[in-house]
Amino acid sequence: MSERLIQSIERAADVLEVFLTTSPELSVKEISEKLQLSKSTVHGIIKTLEHRGYLEQNPEDLKYKLGIKLFKLGNFVSKHFDIGNIARPIIRDLANELNETVHLVTLQRDEVVYIEKVEGPRALTIYSHIGKRAPVHCTGVGKAILAHLSETEVDRLLSSASLEAFTEYTMTDMNEIKKHLVSVREIGYAVDDEEIELGLKCIAAPIFNHKGNVIASISCAAPKMRLDEEMLPKVIAGIKRAAAEISKSLGYKGDA
Repeated sequence: MSERLIQSIERAADVLEVFLTTSPELSVKEISEKLQLSKSTVHGIIKTLEHRGYLEQNPEDLKYKLGIKLFKLGNFVSKHFDIGNIARPIIRDLANELNETVHLVTLQRDEVVYIEKVEGPRALTIYSHIGKRAPVHCTGVGKAILAHLSETEVDRLLSSASLEAFTEYTMTDMNEIKKHLVSVREIGYAVDDEEIELGLKCIAAPIFNHKGNVIASISCAAPKMRLDEEMLPKVIAGIKRAAAEISKSLGYKGDA
């Protein structure tokens, strides 16, 4: 890294982060041992953080815990966290790499809603546009999300959906869809092979938040003839990589 890092700030961050991986309350001695820093150094950092509200001391055992200021900051970040802003440069790069259209969707009121769309150099006029709603059972983006929801939630969503057949390839049987979702979850991506529009094929992958919950998905959509045996592996790899990158940016620690 070419930027000059400030050691004192690095150590202050280490002190705060040590609570995330150990105990909710720690003494100066315990923190100094875990971080392999002198007690005097740790004490100075702790007192500064306590003064600013980032740490609080328990008056009974004199141990420290994360303070209310961090809770306030977390709420602020959560309130102003825009997945579109985070994902936009990633899906833009992917659209340019694949020369195809890339979408970002979220699940809202039992349907997927397109919140970002980046057209590649070979733009295709298809059914999607920002703000459009679509069913979950026959779209790649919908199935990518469904595959990572609880069984109870999947049952609720599919039971309340019309499961309309948009083409001859649309799956409309609830049990068949649920069986298909097991495969989607295992391979890490979903495919819409002319299920909502003839001639259109989509590859989609899920996006997870810091709690490990699926909150969105992205897809590459193209004419089926362009997603041939040579192109398909590249699209699958690109979509899964981009989804994992967005998930990581959202604080996800698992293997997306």
